[in-house]
Amino acid sequence: MSLPRVIPGRLQSKRTRNLAAHEAPMAYYVYLLASRKDGPLYLGVTNNLVRRVYEHRTKAVPGFTSRYNITKLVWFEIYDDPISAITREKEIKTWRRAWKVALIERENPGWEDLYDGIAQ
Repeated sequence: MSLPRVIPGRLQSKRTRNLAAHEAPMAYYVYLLASRKDGPLYLGVTNNLVRRVYEHRTKAVPGFTSRYNITKLVWFEIYDDPISAITREKEIKTWRRAWKVALIERENPGWEDLYDGIAQ
């Protein structure tokens, strides 16, 4: 029996938390951030989506997202291994903006910020 994907902070019991930490495979995320629908997009990959988006939101790391105030998580995918996640990130980076917008709108047509849903 495989453990379901669990967002950090949503685990209920210490036993479950220990099982998740020691037996569950690590998750890797490809994600898109936006400032607004017609603004710049940022594509990244991480093994801790909550932490990484928090870093973008708080401008903890200087760079593109802090310069252009890109803080809204609008899309992400989950992978079981880093190679698949990095391959997908590289694939999407070659896409035209319109394709990235279509990817976001297929899953998140209102361009809602998904961060609050994963950070609880």
